[in-house]
Amino acid sequence: MTVFESKVRINKPVSTVYTFLSDFNNHKQLMPDSISSWTSDTDTASFTVQNMAKLVLKISNRIENSSVIIVPAADVPFNVEKRWVTVDLGDGTTEAVLTLSAELNMMMKMMASGPLQKLVDHQTANLAKVV
Repeated sequence: MTVFESKVRINKPVSTVYTFLSDFNNHKQLMPDSISSWTSDTDTASFTVQNMAKLVLKISNRIENSSVIIVPAADVPFNVEKRWVTVDLGDGTTEAVLTLSAELNMMMKMMASGPLQKLVDHQTANLAKVV
């Protein structure tokens, strides 16, 4: 597994950050401009990545004020898992960590590592802006 990680400190209580992340309807605000045709409900999201295929993801597990795990809901080019972890730092601040784990062969790793790291960095940066 290849792992990409990004973390951010947010001046909001952990319950606020977790509530935002636990609803897939909010995740569109975290996505880069290369995402189109977004449709979602609380548990699933479907979208198209520019110059790639359509993806369907689902929230497979929620632990209140702690984590949200996202996995593919349909066939994908490679196995992938996104895990948001929220940590209460006290004084009303939260650390949010996004970890994306992907099973990439050597060729895919060379092509996708940069874009996947940019994606997790983009999503954590946007989370700090929109929450």
